[in-house]
Amino acid sequence: MTLHSPKISDASGRPVIRQLDEAAINRIAAGEVVERPASAVKELVENALDAGASRISVDYADGGKTLIRVTDDGCGMTAEDLPLALTRHATSKIDGSDLLDIRSFGFRGEALPSLGSVGRLVITSRVQGQEAAQISCDGGRLAAPRPAALSRGTVVELRDLFHATPARLKFLRTDRAEAQAIHEVIKRLAMAEPTVGFTLSEISVEGARSILRLDPEPGDLFDALHRRLTRLLGADFTANAMVIDAERDGLKLVGYAALPTYSRGSSTQQYLFVNGRPVSDRLLYGALRAAYFDVLSRDRHPAAVLNLIVDPERVDVNVHPAKAEVRFREPDAARSLIITAIRTALTGAGHRASTTVASETLAAFRPQGMPERPRQQSLAEAFALQAPASQTPAPYAPFTAPTPATNGFAEAPVARVAMPEPAPTEPAPSHPLGAARAQLHENWIIAQTGDGIVIVDQHAAHERLVYERLKAQMAEKGIARQPLLIPEIVTLSPTDAALLLSAAPALAEAGLVIEPFGGGAIALTETPAILGAVNGEALLRDILDELADGGHSGLTRARIDAVLSRMACHGSVRSGRQMRPEEMNALLREMEITPNSGQCNHGRPTWVELKLHDIERLFGRR
Repeated sequence: MTLHSPKISDASGRPVIRQLDEAAINRIAAGEVVERPASAVKELVENALDAGASRISVDYADGGKTLIRVTDDGCGMTAEDLPLALTRHATSKIDGSDLLDIRSFGFRGEALPSLGSVGRLVITSRVQGQEAAQISCDGGRLAAPRPAALSRGTVVELRDLFHATPARLKFLRTDRAEAQAIHEVIKRLAMAEPTVGFTLSEISVEGARSILRLDPEPGDLFDALHRRLTRLLGADFTANAMVIDAERDGLKLVGYAALPTYSRGSSTQQYLFVNGRPVSDRLLYGALRAAYFDVLSRDRHPAAVLNLIVDPERVDVNVHPAKAEVRFREPDAARSLIITAIRTALTGAGHRASTTVASETLAAFRPQGMPERPRQQSLAEAFALQAPASQTPAPYAPFTAPTPATNGFAEAPVARVAMPEPAPTEPAPSHPLGAARAQLHENWIIAQTGDGIVIVDQHAAHERLVYERLKAQMAEKGIARQPLLIPEIVTLSPTDAALLLSAAPALAEAGLVIEPFGGGAIALTETPAILGAVNGEALLRDILDELADGGHSGLTRARIDAVLSRMACHGSVRSGRQMRPEEMNALLREMEITPNSGQCNHGRPTWVELKLHDIERLFGRR
């Protein structure tokens, strides 16, 4: 079907070029800048921040569709400034001489006139030492300024958003969804400016309901941001987050990134900023994902709040009217800084794991629907009987660092170990992961610490240790290989065999040597010595899956590490393996000095710590 509009044609049907009037221009601009009520809130709050406000209050009604009011204590505007503020491309943020030196949130001069063209806008403002003034704009019709009453700052009130373009109202979501979007905007801007106070309230027929109240946070950047994030994301995030403070090549990255074991099922807890501006940039999100790639599985997402500080001349924020996208002059430098800074922090975290793992473990122990009971007095307490003092854990027997051939574990299964007798006369050990006391179901190591117990997943922990050894060997001098006395022949499809052979040089660097054996057959001739005896066919098929997931036959560094991770899984101690006390203690000591040992290669925790008071609470003793 052919659409024809008489508005752009003359009598002969020839298209005619016309100059749009100012009202139509503003409504077109509003379609780019003001997508929904949350977009209007973002523009108005950013204006308040640019005005130097220390406290900002946001009120809305019906999800922002009928009312949005933003009040600030910033520098304000004079009666002469108000008409200019509602004129397109009029701004106090830049002079137009250099669009690459932008140091403010706003700079396009489109937000206020766009809002006035699609809604009923009233601005009341006062500059210190002058009288307050007010101006209104209804559907693009501008009124003259008039005197008003206001102590300081600016109040912007927007009513009946999109009343001048009612078709846009049909594309809005429910009031609740729009209100949630407004909350998310305020939350992001509050993270960007922790020293500014924010108040968010919902107005209804019952009155005003406070949704969010954040006081200005004192202290330096990290202290203020830590307290602000605790309020916004919860104490669990800040308790399990690593401080990020790195600088390289004129770029600086600051903020907090969570431990891998605090991962999320979606990317909703990823907040990225460039010079304090909230952005949704694929390059930055991709770099964040890459930084966690070998400590998280593909279906888990890291949590982080990061601000990339860069010279404004090295980043272009004038890419999109919403200013949510940026373009870097040196994108590789920005990506490299994010990856390096986070991986360095992860390495420094060592065997640390999320504190939420312990609380989830305790919740699993507690029967469903069973509330925590108040502490009850025991019979022993009632009769003033004193239980024997708890014995201190036995000291660790001296052990020798495991060699690559044995990996620190016996090659053949041994009988179940008996618990060693404690030695109360000797001091308790200070090792974070404690002393091994038992092995349960040939999979879980139980260790005793000074104030609780630690439960270790032996396979997951050893998998991480082997993986880190492989990476270290490869970085230093290449992975030591051991030739197979009889090459293992693996039959694959011709396509799969070709994919594996195309990666043969990189696999050789990783200690795995393969050769064609005719047709779709592959001969495995050498394996990494650190893995010991492995199932060659299962290992090659796992690596094949990793190569197929990568979408290409070439092996980048990330793909090599992913292959090493698969190899580590095959070379680690398996579930069902019985271990001697010295083996378990050797594993614990190596975990304490190995980077990233708090989680396996897939982001699952390798150990859980339960404090004595938590265990006592399970039994109603506290």
